[in-house]
Amino acid sequence: MAIDSADLAARVAAAVPSSEPEGFATPGEGAIEVLAGAVPDVLRFLRDDPELSMRLFLDVTAVDYEESRGQLELIYVLRSPTSGERVLVKTRLDAADPRTASVSDVFAGANWAEREVYDMFGVHFEGHPNLRRILLYEEFEGHPLRKSYPYQKRQPLVPERDPIADPWPKKH
Repeated sequence: MAIDSADLAARVAAAVPSSEPEGFATPGEGAIEVLAGAVPDVLRFLRDDPELSMRLFLDVTAVDYEESRGQLELIYVLRSPTSGERVLVKTRLDAADPRTASVSDVFAGANWAEREVYDMFGVHFEGHPNLRRILLYEEFEGHPLRKSYPYQKRQPLVPERDPIADPWPKKH
């Protein structure tokens, strides 16, 4: 049985009132939208609440609404290993300067997922222990999954690197 989004929002509101949660309908899973500044506290509550027990971090991804709303949405996906239930936690960021707190200290598995969102969408996760590109090379300009990214853009040529001698090139 799926978690009811309205009940989930009420439980989160009681535990983290500053999050201002609102439930929204998704088939087969609980889903809430919260304020960006409250995401780490909300995820910590969902993880630590014995009844919900959302201890498995599955993913964080983004949706770009820059052109229509001037926003990016982040969607965190959690799962309970005991009940098998899933929860989505959504938040909105300003597309002009997308910044939010890292949750890698709440869920270690968020480390690489946040780096992917940073690489592809340009979201800066403040407090992340190693926020750098993970899929593209350091000199790559822009964030290719943003709607504003020019799809015919040419990237700068970079010298070939020896991945054995220099596997992690330093930023200049």
